Amino acid sequence: MKIDAHAHILPKHWPSLKEKFGYGGWITLHHLENGNARMMKDDGRFFREIEPNCWDPVAILRDMDAHSVDTMVLCTVPVLFSYWAPAQDCLEWSRFLNDELATVVASHPGRFIGLGTVPMQDTELAIQELRRCVQDLKMPGIQIGSNVNGRNLDDPALEPFWAAAEQLKAAIFVHPWEMLGSERNQKYWMDWLVGMPAETTNAIASMMFGGVFDRYPDLHVMFAHAGGSFPFTLGRLAHGWAVRPDLVDVNSVADPRTYVGKFWVDGITHDADALRYLLRVMGPDKVAYGTDYPFPLGDLDHGAFLETMTDLTPEVLHKIRAENVLRFLRRTPDAI
Repeated sequence: MKIDAHAHILPKHWPSLKEKFGYGGWITLHHLENGNARMMKDDGRFFREIEPNCWDPVAILRDMDAHSVDTMVLCTVPVLFSYWAPAQDCLEWSRFLNDELATVVASHPGRFIGLGTVPMQDTELAIQELRRCVQDLKMPGIQIGSNVNGRNLDDPALEPFWAAAEQLKAAIFVHPWEMLGSERNQKYWMDWLVGMPAETTNAIASMMFGGVFDRYPDLHVMFAHAGGSFPFTLGRLAHGWAVRPDLVDVNSVADPRTYVGKFWVDGITHDADALRYLLRVMGPDKVAYGTDYPFPLGDLDHGAFLETMTDLTPEVLHKIRAENVLRFLRRTPDAI
């Protein structure tokens, strides 16, 4: 099997959220004569042009078949999280996105797995929608942002959320957004090239030093984009923990190296040697093939470089392509 652990989709149409809720800031979609669409902020600023494979399951399936991808794990585009909005409005918007995604999954049995979205700015409402995603929509989990309006993922207000996710056995996919240092990284696309890896590393380190992995040992969490720069920063994190416990180990956690194996990462490295190092650091059981489809910064060759890595055994390749993401999702091949 070949399962893409990290791909995105959004609805083709949605009502004007500015008209519905009475204020701006929402993303709108303007469809073009060439078949593409422009994502716009409500203040008229251009965000991104997308193609039909960002909303059309038939177009996505065409690409999947061309690259021998059996199943894709689909989640919304992070800019649609809308954690900045009033929580009740974000809940309504999240429910719309989740219902749309559930329809796509149900319409193409075996080809798609959906991860929902929830209003993380309100822990009680986030848990409410998480429960609906898992119990009613039969999703294995949700995608969340790497921070919640500037609050790291060890924020005390999120404790009930982590407890609920563990109790529900919900998989949590953490995607970077609202990146660290964004105000300095607008040139050269550095918000995406430099800020994203740093943002993901911050999310991992916050959960680790905040004791989240200790308090919820059965939590299934995957971090996007190969864990950002975490694999290459682990030695520094561990050294800091050892030499300045007064600043770092304020929650009496273990050596950071011991947390390797307690979470998953996707394998989007764009580099074979980087993937080799990622496998050495994280272990072959915690790295899952993913693409960030359909965006250009993703791996739109769908893991073709894996085929050139003759040093990877068939067993390791199988783990990367399918087994590891299924373990993360607590799914078996016949339950997709």
